[in-house]
Amino acid sequence: MKYLKQHFKTSRFLVGILSIGLAISCTDLEIEETDSRQSPDFQGVGDVDLFIDGIYNSLNGIIGNQADFFALSEVTTDAALVPTRGSDWGDNGIWRQLHQHDWRTDHQYITNTFNQWNQTQFAASQALSDLSNPNEQQRAQASFLRALGVFFVLDNFGQVPIRDPEASLLDNPEVITGQEAVDYIIADLNTAIAGLPALGPGSGVGTATSDHARASKAAARYLLAKVLLNKHIYVGGEPTTADMQQVIDLVDAITAEGYAIEDDYFDIFRNELDDETIWFIPTSVGNRIWNGLHYNQAPEIAGGGWNGFATLAEYYDMFEGDANVNTPGSGQEERRGYVPTEGLPAGSFDGATDSNDDGYADGSNVGFGFLVGQQYDYDGSALNDRGGNPLTFKRDFTDGNGNPSLINNSESTGIRVQKYNARYGGFVEHEIFFRYSDAYLMKAEAMFRAGQDPTAMMNVLRGLREATPFTSVTEQDILDERGRELYAEFWRRNDMIRFGQYTRGWELKADSQIGNENRNLFPIPASQIILNPNLTQNPGY
Repeated sequence: MKYLKQHFKTSRFLVGILSIGLAISCTDLEIEETDSRQSPDFQGVGDVDLFIDGIYNSLNGIIGNQADFFALSEVTTDAALVPTRGSDWGDNGIWRQLHQHDWRTDHQYITNTFNQWNQTQFAASQALSDLSNPNEQQRAQASFLRALGVFFVLDNFGQVPIRDPEASLLDNPEVITGQEAVDYIIADLNTAIAGLPALGPGSGVGTATSDHARASKAAARYLLAKVLLNKHIYVGGEPTTADMQQVIDLVDAITAEGYAIEDDYFDIFRNELDDETIWFIPTSVGNRIWNGLHYNQAPEIAGGGWNGFATLAEYYDMFEGDANVNTPGSGQEERRGYVPTEGLPAGSFDGATDSNDDGYADGSNVGFGFLVGQQYDYDGSALNDRGGNPLTFKRDFTDGNGNPSLINNSESTGIRVQKYNARYGGFVEHEIFFRYSDAYLMKAEAMFRAGQDPTAMMNVLRGLREATPFTSVTEQDILDERGRELYAEFWRRNDMIRFGQYTRGWELKADSQIGNENRNLFPIPASQIILNPNLTQNPGY
């Protein structure tokens, strides 16, 4: 059983939702006593500021992880998969089940995600209790955090258990769904927008003490736009013109604060503030770097990569350029990145290190974006895998007999993804969570759904990304553009569901699950069904 590193000295919480600090990854149904469940005599939070800091700190683990929420958001889609290479990344099939849509009600990452976001929203409710007596700023921050937790529970599971911190332990948490849940989130976000600070784009190094590591009016408006854009998924029916106009207005308000699209795409993901960053999480980006790199890449920084995560060729093919080569000058758009054919000199860019004293900046032979084909050492020589074979990342996932497979893969199958780069530090604590280009594309989508033409608007983004402009825009174009702009940023599952494509087939997805609409929601964890009879298992589980 694993335990969260961040603990709140909160009251006891026994029924339905486990509070911060409780063990979250048991696979059995036995509930153990801990010191962090709700007390029957909850008297409010003593130091509300410190308590809210603790909720924010807990997000570091949720967002920085490669499993749990990230895995549910990306590995269950066409954007990512984790094949078994020899004995590596087998993990009793836990990764394969996600990509194939073959998960069960006791899947560890699903259970963890349910518990983590419910812990977030319940802890925020404790801070919001009248017994805690929060001031206006504390109420705004806690309202934003509660909305965030409720939104992700609703989006992933379709039903949200809500407990009043002052309620009797004998009362099962009520469960809200659909319109009621959406209204609950919107009310909290309106409170957040009213009370949070106005914060335009920043500059300088983005650390845990930066203002952009906490919510602002722009962050609350971004989340409200996200809720309204997806509202019809939660309540049924079609998007309404009124909701789409509100999305447009919310994004316009973010724009009015000075946020804008950066024209150097991969610089957005450095440990610096910029015109795009609305909210970042001060958590290590190491998982985003090392879980895709080969063992022999940049060993001087972290002992080399972990050789797991990769993307599908069909996802890579959404980008412009040669399908088999991604070295500089192969016709690729900026967001597809490139594979360097040699390293850079030490001291040639800010933050460069040279731990080997070989004259090359550490990690500078590792590419950006999508790594396909031959990979190169600092001196321009071809890298090899551990068996002495050329290290060429391949488009397909095949076993030793050349058959398509998620198991028995070689060390070099699969195109790798590098949005954050090792050359700037292997475990820098700065992961983007909300950024302006997403808001910009939300506005474009809202315009389209409201019967307006977003072609000119989308071409502004494509021009900055060095991509061919559209002559007109279809619904598929909008989804694909979001895929090109926002890969590995937690939104692919959400986007695919909204565009009706989460249940379609893709490479190595189980044939039996293609077209299964029940997979649009994850199951309520079996342990939680037992704890709270107000929860109802989702259809198909």
